Amino acid sequence: MNETEKLQKVLARAGLGSRRELETWIEAGRVSVNGDIATLGDRVGPDDLIRVDGRVVKVKAEEDIVQRVIMYHKPPGEVCSRNDPEGRATVFDNLPRLNGLRWVQVGRLDINTTGLLLFTTDGELAHRLMHPSNGFVREYAVRVRGELTQEKRQAMLDGVLLEDGVSKFETISDAGGAEEGANHWYKVTLVGGKYREVRRLFQSQDLDVARLMRISFGDLRLPPQLRQGRWMELEPEQIQGLIDKVELKGKKYTGLYGRARLRHQRGNKPPRKARRGPYRR
Repeated sequence: MNETEKLQKVLARAGLGSRRELETWIEAGRVSVNGDIATLGDRVGPDDLIRVDGRVVKVKAEEDIVQRVIMYHKPPGEVCSRNDPEGRATVFDNLPRLNGLRWVQVGRLDINTTGLLLFTTDGELAHRLMHPSNGFVREYAVRVRGELTQEKRQAMLDGVLLEDGVSKFETISDAGGAEEGANHWYKVTLVGGKYREVRRLFQSQDLDVARLMRISFGDLRLPPQLRQGRWMELEPEQIQGLIDKVELKGKKYTGLYGRARLRHQRGNKPPRKARRGPYRR
């Protein structure tokens, strides 16, 4: 029996984007398999010809995926999109150039939010990092206009029903500011990252967020020396920590294309060693 994998997983592994983003590409008819327009649920094998927007996709074996991860300090005014129809600056504009790979964004920040964003060349790793089941805690510094009473604080810790479900903060701590509560700073943590979740939680209590900055993602904190619009590459041990957290299996001969290569090894010739990221600048 021929072995197959989900189409969006194979495309994500090639670094074309996150699984969620690639599913929208498939739904929009941008992907074809062996000349036929692909549909969600399609599975592909190592001999299938995949095209995106008419261009052939070179699918990589899992052991050939270069695992680079960078931290980026997003400034205000940049949109979290590869291309913006309004011509605004994007978070991809300042990233290092890649040869044969693409940066995959781990989550999003809205245009006015600043702070820590992660990017990786490994689409499967990006998918795992974004999945709510892996429980990465995000921490934000928030400047709030209005008085945060004990009742409002407790409501946001207990959970608030928003239009897309219940949301809550794990912690809320005072970070200084005016005594009367206007333009006061707080630090908040939450698991997950729904659209504009921090802002909407405060708005549910009639509080206005004047400034918002993400300062950590899991164990990764925004380095104080990393200025807005700049990026910093993670060290191999930091990347391994992320891989361990999401229980991502080793790359060597895992997945469809790696197994296909293993089956076709001839004689006793040892397989080519896996390339291990990140590549240095």
